[in-house]
Amino acid sequence: MKIIAQDPAQTSQRVRVGMIGLAAVLLLIGLAAAIFSTASKERPLSVVGGARPDVVANMAAGNSALPNGAATSEPLAELGVAPSTATEDNAAGASGKRK
Repeated sequence: MKIIAQDPAQTSQRVRVGMIGLAAVLLLIGLAAAIFSTASKERPLSVVGGARPDVVANMAAGNSALPNGAATSEPLAELGVAPSTATEDNAAGASGKRK
């Protein structure tokens, strides 16, 4: 097997191309990191009519107690997402409060 001697100019060109490629990749990674870090530091936008996280958290925390201490099989009504179908207790309680 013969060993072919490489031209020194070709070797230096390969090294230069490799170093330029490595520098380009590092530059792109640094640029992407800078963009993502500034995006994560931005304050969230408050949209008119949009959901507010503090209000949603308080709604979920406030609905943990069941009325009259009775357990129901309506998890959506317990969370306050859907109205309860138990109208007997609600009607009696509402008429008693109005007097």
